[in-house]
Amino acid sequence: MKIVLSWLNDIVHVGDDAPVLAAALTQLGMQVEDILHVGSTVQGVITARVLRTERHPDAAKVHRVWVDAGDGIERHVWCGAFNMQADDVIPLATPGTTMPDGRVIEPRPILGIESQGMLCSAHELGLGSDHSGILILPEGTPLGLPYGEAIGLRAEIVFDIDLTRNRPDCWGHFGVARDLGAHLHLPAAQRPHSLETDGEVRSAPVDLVDGERCPRFTTLVLSGISVQASPDWMSRRLTAAGMRPINNVVDASNYVMLELNQPNHAYDLDALGGGGFRVRLARDAETIVTLDGVERTLSADDLLICDAHDAPIGVAGIMGGLHSEIADGTTAVALEIAYFEQTAMTRTMNRLGIRSEASGRFERGVDTHGMAMAQARFVELLRETCPDLVVHAGAVDARHPSLPAEVRPVTVRVGHVNRILGTSLDADAIMGLLAPIGFIATHGADDVLTVGLPSWRPDSTSEIDVVEEVARHYGYANLGTVVPNSTMHGRLSAHQQRRRLLRQLLVGLGLTEAITDSFLSDAMLANAGLPDAAIHVTNPLVADEDVLRPSMRPGLLKAIAFNESHRRQGVCFFEIGHVYPPGDRTTELPPEYEGLAVALAGSDATAAMALWRELVSAMGFGARVDQSIVPSGLHPTRSATLSVGRDVVGAVGEVHPSVLAAFGVTERVAWLEVDLSRLLAVEPKIPQWKATSRYPSSDFDLAFVLADTVPAEKLDKAIRQAAGNLLVDLSLFDVYRGAGAADGARSLAYRLRLQAADHTLTDVEVSGVRSKVVAVATKLGAQLRS
Repeated sequence: MKIVLSWLNDIVHVGDDAPVLAAALTQLGMQVEDILHVGSTVQGVITARVLRTERHPDAAKVHRVWVDAGDGIERHVWCGAFNMQADDVIPLATPGTTMPDGRVIEPRPILGIESQGMLCSAHELGLGSDHSGILILPEGTPLGLPYGEAIGLRAEIVFDIDLTRNRPDCWGHFGVARDLGAHLHLPAAQRPHSLETDGEVRSAPVDLVDGERCPRFTTLVLSGISVQASPDWMSRRLTAAGMRPINNVVDASNYVMLELNQPNHAYDLDALGGGGFRVRLARDAETIVTLDGVERTLSADDLLICDAHDAPIGVAGIMGGLHSEIADGTTAVALEIAYFEQTAMTRTMNRLGIRSEASGRFERGVDTHGMAMAQARFVELLRETCPDLVVHAGAVDARHPSLPAEVRPVTVRVGHVNRILGTSLDADAIMGLLAPIGFIATHGADDVLTVGLPSWRPDSTSEIDVVEEVARHYGYANLGTVVPNSTMHGRLSAHQQRRRLLRQLLVGLGLTEAITDSFLSDAMLANAGLPDAAIHVTNPLVADEDVLRPSMRPGLLKAIAFNESHRRQGVCFFEIGHVYPPGDRTTELPPEYEGLAVALAGSDATAAMALWRELVSAMGFGARVDQSIVPSGLHPTRSATLSVGRDVVGAVGEVHPSVLAAFGVTERVAWLEVDLSRLLAVEPKIPQWKATSRYPSSDFDLAFVLADTVPAEKLDKAIRQAAGNLLVDLSLFDVYRGAGAADGARSLAYRLRLQAADHTLTDVEVSGVRSKVVAVATKLGAQLRS
């Protein structure tokens, strides 16, 4: 939810110290995720007039635009938007401009023709979310000036707030201002609650056919309307809040919704069939074309708003019909403000796959008795551009018995409040905290309060909800921290302790923990080189991300690619999470296990093996390295499986170059992935202490040419057995293919370190170990390189 600071100050004068206000909002439970500066001028973007446009025969998605920035010089720009025409004034980003998203505009050629800048959309300039076309500036805008100066742009400070579902009132600026004003002990401005009619009786009657689903539906008729652009201040605020200004009628409607959390809709009265409304359930297979141009097939559980002739003109609470928009020639409107039953409306929204600003608010809850204030505010806003506006008598307020009461009483025990919060507040103190936010309480006998829950807080229904409000406005920081007494004594299981130790080990090795998405698309699965026999979910959160990950490889490669795109190479990630291998589909739940994946960007298979050996040494893991079987998506000659008995428990090596290319990764990536459910379940042997020798060690190097068909691990194991107890370290420091090595073979260079526990090694002992190692390597078919 985006809250505009200047808008808040219109309601409660909270000041301009954004960081302090952000901290206060967060203390109240409205977590401020970011403080945005919307509408600041981008240096280097100037105003220019379109001279002409031209299509190039070899360019399908862009066209050529010639512009004049007021200096008489024709500038040529390639552009992918087609909404401008000759004489339009548009913003031009000149070469060298740094855009808000970090792009630097450079004179890059297309088809060998250079582009002398970029034409900008509102989204690209940080003026809102509209990126459908180039921003067309008002006619007569001076040329060659910074676009912000030319149009009188003023930056807005916007709080990006992460609201929980139990605060529906704060989906409007007024609700946020009410809470913040109470916290800062400031009085809130009063919005008008009633209207004075100044015209003849003119009504838009309402027939509530299915009133249980729409307990209240109000209409108000207004005439004397002239459809035109909204005032600059309103357009600026709507843009800062993420909405595109359209015209004064629609903008006033959206402004009321964003300010009062009261969705509403203005219908052209002359185009409204029969001049009234019917609210009914749809018929099975009935259709309606919604504002987005999509034909929707409805069920008998979907609620419709129809005109008096019973023709559908909107899906209730979600989206209007295609032909319900205000037209340029509209002179009279019927303003509709209603309340729809939340649960059923949410079912319709999910089934049809439609979300809108209005439906998001109805889904969470709106003020069931706030219609009069919303009507009055709409009229107040529209009068700024329509001085001849007429408010007609005959407003309709259709209600159903299921409509909740305006004030709902609940009993609150003062002792219960203090027992839960650990406070010692008396009744007067509690009443003083609640009154500024509209929870009016009366003090009864035995320290019991009767608190009236206001209609704008449908989330509050019981005593504990009032306790939460007391806690928020008393201040969570003032409650202190108390560890509750418990008769239960919990502890980590051995499995959990070993997982914690593993995390500490990986962080100690310089790796960063990542958390990636468990849901993939089929395309990501294919790009990662993974088999397509994966588990698909039937109701994914995102339509094309319906695959449960059989490996953490796609997510980590995507993270590496993201870091590369931000010029950060050599990142080293690990992730511990659940994966879902293809397997037995007859069980109620899909197969899954907890896995560990490590991706080392800029490293090769040698680094992956070194990491695996560190884990083996520290954690007591054990697995056989088998290079004869390589998992798909890994390099065929630089990777291996890890097996325990006949079961594969992981893979180690290097990601295949084609997979890296599919993700846009330019570095080599070392890879390790294991089944932690198997490895952590095995209790490791207690490590034996081994004394550190006081005597010097001796190092020597050996290089062997070995056929590609023989795993390096096999040679490694043979060297260790031949060297015996004198070997204290063995490392593979070079793998070479090319001149000097036979086709189908590679050179493996090892460094051996020998050391005795009780004496200094002699040359004869070192030479003897060397001879044994060469002999056993020769038996494997390895040839010593001189």
